Amino acid sequence: MPANQRHKTKYPGVYWIEGEAQGSPSGKKEKIFYILYRKEGKLVEEKAGRQFQDKMTAARASNQRAQKIKGLIPTNEERREAQKREKEAEVARWTLDRLWAEYKAMRPDLKGIITDGSRYAKYLKPKFGNKTPDDIFQLDVDRLRIQLLKKKSPQTVKHVLALLRRIVRFGAGKGYCKEFEFKIEIPKVQNDRTEDLTAEQVRKLLKAIDSDSNKKAGHMMKMALFTGMRRGEILRLKWDDVDFERGFIHIRNPKGGYNQKIPLNDKARELLKGVEETNSPYVFPGPEGKQKAVMNRYFTARVKKAAGLPKSFRPMHGLRHTYASMLASSGKVDMYTLQKLLTHKDPRMTQRYAHLRDEALRRASGIAGDIIDEALADEKDKVIRLEDRKQK
Repeated sequence: MPANQRHKTKYPGVYWIEGEAQGSPSGKKEKIFYILYRKEGKLVEEKAGRQFQDKMTAARASNQRAQKIKGLIPTNEERREAQKREKEAEVARWTLDRLWAEYKAMRPDLKGIITDGSRYAKYLKPKFGNKTPDDIFQLDVDRLRIQLLKKKSPQTVKHVLALLRRIVRFGAGKGYCKEFEFKIEIPKVQNDRTEDLTAEQVRKLLKAIDSDSNKKAGHMMKMALFTGMRRGEILRLKWDDVDFERGFIHIRNPKGGYNQKIPLNDKARELLKGVEETNSPYVFPGPEGKQKAVMNRYFTARVKKAAGLPKSFRPMHGLRHTYASMLASSGKVDMYTLQKLLTHKDPRMTQRYAHLRDEALRRASGIAGDIIDEALADEKDKVIRLEDRKQK
């Protein structure tokens, strides 16, 4: 109840007190109106509004009092309770923003979380950030897919929509929300592109790498060619992962999800023996000895140009393809072994190189045919020589 002096009005249950006008530097005074009424037998006294700030008058306060008595508008207490419930409901709502925050918090070391964060902020948050999965309809997702495909590659759109699906599935698995009742249409991506280099191109590339002043970046490119390791695996490689004694490289947190190991061949061993060790645990450390985040694109572009490689050749991933192609085309490595060397989780990923092995097998089969032809030719020569003797 206000302590200031009350001033009655001609309207029953309406009075005002004098107060200082808010925001007035000169101390200007204004009337603050209050109303009195009974609600369900309980006496209610509450503020109706300020003279200047709310443009309140005794007549308007009286009208407000009448509506509250009739229950047409809530009391101030009811309004505050409703606002409190709304806030509590908002906190309880598992919006996509909240699901994403929880997803990140529970998977801080997840491979690709930084890239996913960029995709979320750029493509998903503006459209769906304040919505719960129940508020997102198939039409909304279809519109997003169509809009993105106008400007972005199918691969990018695929990653964005897959992230949306993954976040909601995570929330559903934790009981925070329900999964989508519709299937997200993921764009089809032609992902069987392989890159290969001829023996001459490999020779020129190695020469360009050795001639460049950036030795660390050169070592990383050679590592991709000698082992077939992915760029991220090379960036994350630690000295503890290299077992020189047993001859293995341990691949931590690979794309397939399970730690694996690949043989440390002689070329990779020789390369790593020549890498200068620092106080960093990483073989190819970044600034301050921390994990290197990206490959030096200026170096790769410079080396690629010096070697005369095609502009479309992707240096690190292309060298992984070259490694795989060399093994497959040799005819000495079966697809299962190649899958293990490339740490492919799905054997279908390795099948892109099957045609190279098939060609090697055809060459091998052709050699057998040549041997038979030579044998037949030798037999024919023997017959001719035998006939010549008989004639003599």
